[in-house]
Amino acid sequence: MCGRYNLIATGQQIMDRFRLPSLPAHKPDYNIPPGQKILAVVQLEDGSNRAVDLYWGLIPSWSRDRAISSHLINARAETLTEKPSFKNAYRHRRCLIPATGFFEWRITSRTSSRLASDIHTLLGDNSKQPYHIHQPDQALFAFAGVWEHWEHDQETVYSCAIITTAANAKIAPVHDRMPVIIAPDDYNSWLDKKTEVVKIADFLAADAYQSIQITPISTRVNNPLHNDEGCLR
Repeated sequence: MCGRYNLIATGQQIMDRFRLPSLPAHKPDYNIPPGQKILAVVQLEDGSNRAVDLYWGLIPSWSRDRAISSHLINARAETLTEKPSFKNAYRHRRCLIPATGFFEWRITSRTSSRLASDIHTLLGDNSKQPYHIHQPDQALFAFAGVWEHWEHDQETVYSCAIITTAANAKIAPVHDRMPVIIAPDDYNSWLDKKTEVVKIADFLAADAYQSIQITPISTRVNNPLHNDEGCLR
C-alpha cells in the first residue's frame, strides 16, 4: 500500500516537470498522510492539464457517506476494472500525483508473526523500521491515481486514490505492495480519456523503479504531525 509520502519540490519545479501554467497554493510537505487535500494533475475537457487539490481517500459518486474514503486511499491495479468504487474512475478520471518519495515500514522483530504483531500492538509504530523510497537527488516523479466527483446534501468533494501493485524484487523486502509510478513519457497518455483501456493497463505493468533508492530513516516520520526535514534523516 501507500499510506504516506512527501512532496518537497518547489512550485516551479512541479510546473516545469508537468508543464503546468500554475499551481494551487503550495509549499514543501515532508510527511503527507491520507485524509487531507493533496496536489494532483488532471486533464480538462479541452485536453489541457491542470494542477488541482484532491482529497486523499476516494469517495465513490454513488456513496451516501464520505466516511468510506478512509478505506479507499489505495486502489489495487489488479482489480481496477472490477471494483465498483474504482472502475468508472479508472476509465474516465485518471490523475497524476506528484511526489518526491514515499514511506514504508518493516517490522524489525525476528520473532514469529504472531509475536511481532503483539509487539507492534504494544509499542506502536516504533516496533517498525521506516524507509524512505525515492529517486536520486529527491527527483520528482508521479504516482498513478484515479479521482472522483462526489455530491451529497449540498456538499461537494473531489477525491482520489493512489494505484498500487505487487512489489518488485527491490521493494519486496520492505513491503509486498508499491504505488504505481508513471514514466514521464506516458504522462499525457495516462491522463487522456481517449487512451484505450488495453494501453492504460500497459502503464500499470511498466516498472519505473529501476533507479529507485531505499533509505532507512528515523522513527520521527511515524508521527504524521512531524513535517520537517527531520522526517527524511
